[in-house]
Amino acid sequence: MNAQDIRKQYLAFFTEREHTVISRASLALHNDPTTLFTGSGMQPLIPYLLGEKHPSGTKLVDSQTCIRAQDIDEVGDTSHTTFFEMLGNWSLGEYFKAEQIEYFSTFLFDVVGLDPNKVYVSCYIGNETFNIPRDEAAIAAWQKAFKARGVEATVVALGSAQDGDKHGMQGGRIFLYDGKENWWSRAGDEEHTPVGEPCGPDSEVFYDFGEHLHDEAVWGKAHPANDSARFMEIGNSVFMAYRRTEDGFSELPSKNIDFGGGLERIAAAAIGSHDVYKISLLWPIIEKLQSISGKKYDSHTTSMRVITDHLRGATFLAVDGTVPSNKEQGYVMRRLLRRAIRFAFELGVEQNFFEQIVPVIADLYADDYPEVAKSRDDVIATLIKEEKVFRQTLRKGLKELEKLKSVDGEALFRLYDTFGFPVELSTEEAFKQNITVSENWRAEFDACMKEQRERSQTATKGVFKGGLGGQTLIHKKYHTATHLMYQALRDVLGAHVVQRGSNITEERLRFDFSHPEKVTREQLDQVEKIVNEQIGHDLRISYAEYPTKVAIEEKGALGQFGDRYGETVKVYKMIADNAEKPFSFEICGGPHVDHTMQLFEDGKKFKILKEEASSAGVRRIKAVLV
Repeated sequence: MNAQDIRKQYLAFFTEREHTVISRASLALHNDPTTLFTGSGMQPLIPYLLGEKHPSGTKLVDSQTCIRAQDIDEVGDTSHTTFFEMLGNWSLGEYFKAEQIEYFSTFLFDVVGLDPNKVYVSCYIGNETFNIPRDEAAIAAWQKAFKARGVEATVVALGSAQDGDKHGMQGGRIFLYDGKENWWSRAGDEEHTPVGEPCGPDSEVFYDFGEHLHDEAVWGKAHPANDSARFMEIGNSVFMAYRRTEDGFSELPSKNIDFGGGLERIAAAAIGSHDVYKISLLWPIIEKLQSISGKKYDSHTTSMRVITDHLRGATFLAVDGTVPSNKEQGYVMRRLLRRAIRFAFELGVEQNFFEQIVPVIADLYADDYPEVAKSRDDVIATLIKEEKVFRQTLRKGLKELEKLKSVDGEALFRLYDTFGFPVELSTEEAFKQNITVSENWRAEFDACMKEQRERSQTATKGVFKGGLGGQTLIHKKYHTATHLMYQALRDVLGAHVVQRGSNITEERLRFDFSHPEKVTREQLDQVEKIVNEQIGHDLRISYAEYPTKVAIEEKGALGQFGDRYGETVKVYKMIADNAEKPFSFEICGGPHVDHTMQLFEDGKKFKILKEEASSAGVRRIKAVLV
């Protein structure tokens, strides 16, 4: 089965078992201050795993596109990608461990056709300190699944991954690890699970690509949680059974299943290749790169993998409404595109690059994701525009290089950091122009990169962690104020104003919207006045769920550009007592306060601090409650 077949069959498999297919969430998140992107399949489902009722029921299935920007420097090996699809199924208080393991094992072995002799699993070993038993139910379910296919599943208790490196496989099929490997919470193992958090053991599934991929002298002895390329994790079932308390852990009255399986990795296992770039969703891009460059994948592997991954991710970001910029989601998108161009130079491709590759990517997904087909031309135009801009930047970098008589690693880093000038291109041009290059340029450059990365990690600590965030009262107040300002902007500037993004912290709100020119101070004052007046009316805030078409076309609910919705949506209404119609009526997932006068607590008022350009045709406002 190819990757497209696996996706279709997975959705069909769970549909036959009474699951409802839900639409994927947008890659770019605008209302969660803790993260820039949808980084896992479960991220959009967290409110429902915490107890909120899902409009589509209690058994759900999907394929969720994801971006993990923190993996960008790892791309180039056989398994890392910044963009990937996560197959997911969820039970919200319905079935639990035995049924989940039966479902997934049946899908892997009987539908995809994986050889059970090459599949290994891990389960939770238990924790005596917190009085949490080892996961006997999951162990028994996996033994049953293997036995039904003629495989004896011996259980080996390894404990930590480091212990596994010392002791190895020992003839095992089911391996028991501690909480660092087989415990799920948003913050880590049992000890670090915050009070109040839902959590529980998990069971991971690994595919064995062969002993030849494991070097014991480098990695220690082989076992599934080892870091060598031999074993690849292809799926993980989280058994959300507990909640952390002040005294330890208590069992949840309603237990949930959260499963995530990497589509690309399952597809790689299906074809028996540990190189995920050989699968049907990636190899056609590689083939096109070979065609236009005249180079071979085997001799330019890293360059072709980086280009393939980065352009795939950037294409889907564009589909979901993100545009290249120097801030947040747009910055990551720009970095992906410019890294792709950088590696294209290594292939000798220096013009008309994106317009040849992006259509190949769009064609791979158009049949299964209609939004890709619908936005194809706009996406290609957006990416081509960025390519032209960057090539102009490269020319500026060349001129800057020509001014230098010698360059060291720090100078090369400045060219890279300021102009996005590829360091390999810098050194090549320096040699061409007889500019002296420091013998230690690489070490010096790497040291600068390391320093910047450390600064970046410090500055963005927590930004890429998935999960629920922004639930404090001040977040709710700013979220509510954003709704009011959105409608006030439309009242003052016109109905062409459409939300293009937002970000909320405990200090301020930020709101991006479509508008062709600078908003005058007089107009901002008018918006500010309307928002404060509406807050003073003490609007009541409530929500109702509607079929998406009814909410948008019949009810006139506002949405956000680039957002995608399922069959039903939650619409928040802000209305004054005795008013005939609401002031704000907007599709949103929350959170909000109950009534607007809460925004005026402690004598605060709504104030717009700044208005500026965000990108072409998009303006940005920052506002506070002070």
